[in-house]
Amino acid sequence: MDISSMMGAQVVQLQQAVGLSVLSMAKNMQAAGATVMLEDFSKNQESIRQAAPHPTLGQNFDVSV
Repeated sequence: MDISSMMGAQVVQLQQAVGLSVLSMAKNMQAAGATVMLEDFSKNQESIRQAAPHPTLGQNFDVSV
């Protein structure tokens, strides 16, 4: 086996390792982004629930004579 074929095999292995590493980092970043987005969504939902009045309060009156 000559040196160029050994180096070629090592380069292919290195490219695969770097590709997997980049893919793993991207997956972790997306998971962190999704977690932040879900936390923000739940905070917004809670603040809306506290600030909004009852949806039918004062709109309908039952009057019986």
